[in-house]
Amino acid sequence: MAFWRFMTTPVHALIVVDMQTAFVSGDHAVPGADRLLKNAEDLILRARSAGAVVVHLQNDGGPGADDEPGTPGWELFLTPEPGDHVIRKPEDDGFHETDLGDVLDAAGVEALAVCGVMSEMCVSATAREALERDYRVVLPHDAHGTYDIPAAPGISDGVPAAMVSRVAEWALGDEVEVVARAADVTFVRP
Repeated sequence: MAFWRFMTTPVHALIVVDMQTAFVSGDHAVPGADRLLKNAEDLILRARSAGAVVVHLQNDGGPGADDEPGTPGWELFLTPEPGDHVIRKPEDDGFHETDLGDVLDAAGVEALAVCGVMSEMCVSATAREALERDYRVVLPHDAHGTYDIPAAPGISDGVPAAMVSRVAEWALGDEVEVVARAADVTFVRP
C-alpha cells in the first residue's frame, strides 16, 4: 500500500510527466486539468526557486496520436525555462532509452517528486522505475491525473479518473510517499 504523509522531507528534483497540450487543454483535456496545471506550475516555481532539478518529460506518440512529434498536441503546455531539462521519451517509463537517470545522477539527486499525466501509465511507470533505481519518490495526489475509463460491457462500469489516479498510487506499493497536496512538497538544491 502507498505510504501516505501529510508533510514530507525535501526532495532534490521535480519530474513533470507529459504535460503536453493534447492532454491538459481543450476538449480532450484530462478531468480536472485546470487544478492539475495550477498545482504543477506551483511545484515547478517552488522547485526552481529552491535550486532543485526540474525535468519535463515529453512523450513522442506514434503517427496519428494526439502527441505525435511536431503536432500542436505534442508541445509542452508549461514552458520550460533555461536551466530546466526537457527529455523526450519513446515509452511510458521516463528512464527507458533516455538520459533521465544520467541527468539526475549528475546533479546528485537522491529524492524526487513526480507530477503530470497519465497517473496509471507514464506517471506510474516513471515513479516505479525511480523506486527501482533507489530514489526516494514523492507523489503529490493533486498533481497527477488521467482520463475516465469507459465502461466495458460484460466486464465493468466506467471508472472515474479520480479513482483511476488513486488506484495508480496504491499500485506503487509502500515505498512511494503519497502526499495529499502538492503544496506539502518542499524542495532543496541537491
